[in-house]
Amino acid sequence: MNGPLLHIVLHQPEIAYNTGSVGRTCVGLGAKLWLVRPLGFQIDDRRLRRAGLDYWPSLDWEIVDDWNSLVRQLDGRRFWFFTKTAKRTYTDASFAPGDVFVFGSESRGLPRALLAGCGEQCLRIPIRPEARSLNLSVSVAVAAFEAQRQIGESDSP
Repeated sequence: MNGPLLHIVLHQPEIAYNTGSVGRTCVGLGAKLWLVRPLGFQIDDRRLRRAGLDYWPSLDWEIVDDWNSLVRQLDGRRFWFFTKTAKRTYTDASFAPGDVFVFGSESRGLPRALLAGCGEQCLRIPIRPEARSLNLSVSVAVAAFEAQRQIGESDSP
């Protein structure tokens, strides 16, 4: 496979620690991390580096100024939008190398305008009603490792 296993997009992330943890997961998977501005922290935030530990220099990552810039750079790829309002669960989707997984900010999720017209490309991770949502970095890990399982890309036996 050429290029990253997946593209993980954090749309306007707010918490440095979550972004650092997602970065660490991306290194473990061979995924590229994309951050869509505005960010709720400085990219040199010590919490970001601490959560990513010494993996950050190994991370393939990029910041884009807005959604349209991201879409232009990832043109031709299949986008999956993770939202608690989706009808379809992530286990009902068939993932492929190079897919783009899009996650929203910790407090607001993805904007409705971004989700409009995405239908079958919107996925949710089922959780009990007592929990409002999962942590962003946990959600990324759940979805991305399912994609890795389906694709069969792993260094484990």
